[in-house]
Amino acid sequence: MAIFRQYIAPLLAVLVFLFALVAVSARIFLPSDMAAPAPIEEVQVSYQPTAADLPPAVDHSAS
Repeated sequence: MAIFRQYIAPLLAVLVFLFALVAVSARIFLPSDMAAPAPIEEVQVSYQPTAADLPPAVDHSAS
């Protein structure tokens, strides 16, 4: 167990850090249009439910 705590766990932590560093730094090499943040657009709702789309009402007075 001491080998894991002294050698393997710190190595895994360093490898995760290096992987994250490489993933974040990869934006430098992307084309300029891909490195920019995504544009924010307004979302328009095109579907409006009608009474015909709703399920029929349940009558609870009969029970």
